[in-house]
Amino acid sequence: MKCDNSLPNMITNVIIPIMNSFKADTPKIPVSAVWLLSDISEYKGKQELYTKQSPQVLKSLGEMALIESTESSNRIEGVTVDHARLKPLVIGHSKPRDRSEEEIAGYRRALDLIHKNHANLKINAKTIQELHRLSRGESWDAGKWKEKDNDIIKKYPDGRVEVIFKPVSAKDTPEFIEQMCLAHQYSVTQLKYPPLYATACLVLDFLSIHPFRDGNGRVSRLLTLLALYQHGFQVGRYISIERIIEQSKETYYEALNRSSQKWHEAKHDITPWLNYFLGVVFAGYKEFENRAGNVKAVRGAKTGNVENAVKAQFGDFGIADIEKECPGVSRPMIRVVLEKMRDQGSIKSMGTGRSAKWRRIQT
Repeated sequence: MKCDNSLPNMITNVIIPIMNSFKADTPKIPVSAVWLLSDISEYKGKQELYTKQSPQVLKSLGEMALIESTESSNRIEGVTVDHARLKPLVIGHSKPRDRSEEEIAGYRRALDLIHKNHANLKINAKTIQELHRLSRGESWDAGKWKEKDNDIIKKYPDGRVEVIFKPVSAKDTPEFIEQMCLAHQYSVTQLKYPPLYATACLVLDFLSIHPFRDGNGRVSRLLTLLALYQHGFQVGRYISIERIIEQSKETYYEALNRSSQKWHEAKHDITPWLNYFLGVVFAGYKEFENRAGNVKAVRGAKTGNVENAVKAQFGDFGIADIEKECPGVSRPMIRVVLEKMRDQGSIKSMGTGRSAKWRRIQT
């Protein structure tokens, strides 16, 4: 990975491309990527506002993203099911009827693990194997590193097959995965690389190692979602990153192919893959803003947000405290709701004037 930094001697016990291309200086990020990083950072700053303004809308977006992510990530790998069965399998937890449905249900379980436990999951070999185990359903080698060397091939319409990349050997795979995870952690915590840049490198390295017999693509997309979550980018909860990749899969394969050339010699160019990766995240946030940021809250939603914010308070609180929890709700609206809750006997005023405090009445 051409990420231009260096790992300490304690974790460079083997020389592999992941280690060998690290230098201590700042990574050379192309201007196009810098602009995308800036735009994505701006979107990230708005995501909390969206999640508090339109909770009902976001619940619907979340369910839609689960379905689309499961369908698209499997369809990229040639796994399809009857569209009428998708929602029962993904949302309704219907029992799978065949191998394809097992993989659909398995991917949904992997997504569920990330959505609910991302804060406690470490990006390490154990987590990667667990994501593979879940997403591969009942496959005999689910969660196991490949036992034989594998090649990445391209099939032509006339039947010809071309080997376009030789991944890491089966024998060296466990060590490469271990070093990949250490490199990612070090680049973020010690070298202070932009998290999205480090994530792009992580995913490219994972796909270049190709640690499993099958299912590498699906795990790479799950790993992407996990890394985004851990760096504070929540767009994958509401917008399907997998669908965006599927819709641009020709560009995906082209960027991956270009950036993986000379990967084994640590002379590859991260730029094509970095620009593609950032473009996917940017497209996700742009769609998120269009769907959530411009939606008018349903009738009663703002009242509910204020009531929930009040219920979460401990001790005395003021209107300013509620404003912080309810961006987009005006101060007069907050005052109306507080007065209503006071009349209902659930809170009481501890004074008068603009700085007056309120207190919940324990029942």
